[in-house]
Amino acid sequence: MKLGTQVVTHDGRSLALGRLMSLVEEMALLRQEGRQLLLVSSGAVALGMKQLGLEERPRSLGLRQACAAVGQGHLVALYTSAFAQFGITAAQVLLTESDLGDRDRALCVRTTLMRLLELRAVPVLNENDSVSIRELVEHRRTQGTATGAPAFGDNDGLSARVAVGVDADLLVLLTDVDGLYTADPRTDPDAQRIDVLDAETPRLAGVSAGGTGGMTSKLEAARLASRGGVSVVIASGATPNVLRRLLSDEPIGTCVPPAERRAVRRQRIALAPHAGALVANDGALSALEGGRASLLPIGVLDVEGDFREGDVVEIRDGSGRVRGRGLVNYDARACRALLGRHSEDIEDVLGWRGYDALVTRDNLVLGS
Repeated sequence: MKLGTQVVTHDGRSLALGRLMSLVEEMALLRQEGRQLLLVSSGAVALGMKQLGLEERPRSLGLRQACAAVGQGHLVALYTSAFAQFGITAAQVLLTESDLGDRDRALCVRTTLMRLLELRAVPVLNENDSVSIRELVEHRRTQGTATGAPAFGDNDGLSARVAVGVDADLLVLLTDVDGLYTADPRTDPDAQRIDVLDAETPRLAGVSAGGTGGMTSKLEAARLASRGGVSVVIASGATPNVLRRLLSDEPIGTCVPPAERRAVRRQRIALAPHAGALVANDGALSALEGGRASLLPIGVLDVEGDFREGDVVEIRDGSGRVRGRGLVNYDARACRALLGRHSEDIEDVLGWRGYDALVTRDNLVLGS
């Protein structure tokens, strides 16, 4: 879930408390039903302005950073209190571009977010605006890279990269308009809302009434998420019961289907060069091939090679036959230290604990 500035606030100045609390209630009820949710929320600068007594949005970059520093604490406190009314824990996660641009740090971010989801918490994410300036540069619009991915300069780009990083099923971008249009409906009476959009469609006219990103950045974010196998919906945060209706397949907003299915990602794991191998026992292999099991430390007999966390490794049986491949959650040294141990022993052995499994099922391809 990504809530834009025009959803969280009234014209970027005061908090839209009623609308925000309604969305929190929807998210909380979905979380209680077992759905895993991550929330990317704008609004820190607006809350900081209110706390500092500023009537107009600051033009000075330094002052906007100061507003973000003040407002971020109030924003997460608001979400913490609101979710707590439903017995749900909110967790603040502040990121900079380098956190997701560096492989090791990105894996740490993924580990943190997945652990929070396992603990039934709702991570509340935002760019760390007090130290990262890219989102705050006035009138900045996301610029595509050579591959078409949006720069990490707004919360649209952040939400897309996080969605891909955690293998989300759906990214919902809530804004002040009800989707993408063929033209700006405020000036063109013939503009039509697009119900389903191919992610590779050329740029369309934007229809944003404000906020940092605008529709251009939302389209670029949708492209990035779609290419990573994530479905995207762009919809209005003012639509009653918007989340429930979206999840019931009601045709509201603009849907951008995934251009790259999970199978393509799994194919990449299967074909990528491997950096080592884990030798699994018969019981572990039977569990892997028979259902949704992950490869736990207790099921591993030997470690081959010198690989890093996040590398592709082969899964072999005792005879040396390759039975699969996967992305490993620990480096070779840690895997050797964990051989034959129970998952609950990981922290005692390593001094820290990331995943319970050496290779999780969603990063595992069998039959290689």
